[in-house]
Amino acid sequence: MQQASDFLEENRVLQALLEQIPVDQLETVTQFKDWTIEDVLGHLHFWNRAALLSLTDPDAFQAMFEPLAEHLMAGGALKPYEREVLSDCRGDDLVHAWREGFERTASAFSSADPAQRVAWAGPSMSARSSISARQMETWAHGQEVFDILGVEREETDRIRNIVVLGVNTFKWTFAVRGETPPEPQPEVRLISPAGHAWQFGEPQVHNYVAGSAVEFAQVATQTRNIADTSLEVVGAPATAWMANAQCFAGAANPPPAPGSRHRV
Repeated sequence: MQQASDFLEENRVLQALLEQIPVDQLETVTQFKDWTIEDVLGHLHFWNRAALLSLTDPDAFQAMFEPLAEHLMAGGALKPYEREVLSDCRGDDLVHAWREGFERTASAFSSADPAQRVAWAGPSMSARSSISARQMETWAHGQEVFDILGVEREETDRIRNIVVLGVNTFKWTFAVRGETPPEPQPEVRLISPAGHAWQFGEPQVHNYVAGSAVEFAQVATQTRNIADTSLEVVGAPATAWMANAQCFAGAANPPPAPGSRHRV
């Protein structure tokens, strides 16, 4: 599965960045909800392990997920729960555990049937979708680490997996907010990091999003406000979509305020 290789490479890019900083810098607070870099790694490690269990041991996945679901249903927050679960794994130990974990997860998914159904927090999904979502999470949360450390990430065309998730969750963006998706779904015209033209949907003159594939992925993952990009957005459906685009599961989340997410 190419997506498993893309997930692995996404993690290794973040790993290479983290190898350049001292361990105490993991306490640096990012621009994402006051999470530290260590919180980001803990979150990625927790859910990479969940994805691995969902593929290889569904019973163990349920045993891992059910207490979290009860915690969230009772009004608890995600970050404190993850911190408690990983309380004995901090600093260098967390970095090592995260690295070993993403290597194991990538290896397991690389030999999986892409169509295999795996359990998750919501409806089940294919193994291909599951590992693509893990790449998306790694790329999106990696963004706040690159931003706060003042480093520009070198992007590649593996970002296409994230773009596809962004396009495929057009209806989800509205459904999660209790709204009816506008019609028709906008056309998306993008230029990849390697300079290739990517086109999604029926060609339209008055309803489309066009521009950088990286910026489209940033908006879809809510690491940038649409106002902080150079994307061309034309038409009411496209405008409504880009105002609240959300390609990840969970409750409705507002995008970051204009100017609040940027490379330091």
